[in-house]
Amino acid sequence: MERLPKIGIPIIIIAIILIILLAKSAVTIGSGEAGVLYKTFDNGVVTDQPPLGEGFHIIAPWNKVFVYEVRQQELFEKMKVLSSNGLEIQIDASAWYQPVYNDLGNLHQTLGQNYLQRVIQPAIRSAARSVVGRYTPEQLYSSKRDAIQDEIFLETKKILEKQYVQLNEVLVRDVTLPNTIKDAIERKLKQEQESLEYEFRLVTAAKEAEKVIIEAQGKAESNRILSASLTDKILQDKGIDATMKLAESPNSKVIVIGSGDSGLPIILGDK
Repeated sequence: MERLPKIGIPIIIIAIILIILLAKSAVTIGSGEAGVLYKTFDNGVVTDQPPLGEGFHIIAPWNKVFVYEVRQQELFEKMKVLSSNGLEIQIDASAWYQPVYNDLGNLHQTLGQNYLQRVIQPAIRSAARSVVGRYTPEQLYSSKRDAIQDEIFLETKKILEKQYVQLNEVLVRDVTLPNTIKDAIERKLKQEQESLEYEFRLVTAAKEAEKVIIEAQGKAESNRILSASLTDKILQDKGIDATMKLAESPNSKVIVIGSGDSGLPIILGDK
């Protein structure tokens, strides 16, 4: 009985050690996350195996697990860059990115958990400076936003190609110009619009005038052909036909035969 306390103490100590080791060995990976295993006594970061997936894992207590979010994430950047003529432009852009799942070990080994600050932010800033520097403020303000968005995406993706990071999209949310430049561009665009409207009115008026001239020319040509075809003989025949029809009419009238020019009948009255 006296020996029991002496035996019990080591057992309690061993149990406590086992609990501590078990606690250090148990790793839970949450939803949308993955773990990179680091083996303290075996070449460090594991890069030749897939990362630890979601759920509960038991590892050796002397090893470590570094947890990464592998879902798509968003980086929002406000960048001041220069246009092709040296004016400062502010670009508000978002980048959607995520680590390449099967290369998570290589990402951890080469860049670490702050890979966002090490490669993604510098990449998108460099691409934005390069792309915006090819355009004037007028182009950026009016018609080229979609173009610069696509070009920034392609250039950023190219930079990140071998960095174990997947770039899904770049969205240019806003392009802010200095107020003086913005006002000048708006005035210029308004003047261009008014000029286009004036040109449209001139073209419309010219087409309408051309239409009237063509119609007048057509009518004149028709009259010329008709006049050329109406000989005295034809007119006399048509006058005789008209006289015959008038004679058959029940209405009272006075017709003088052969009293008109070229011997055509003249109608003196109709009651």
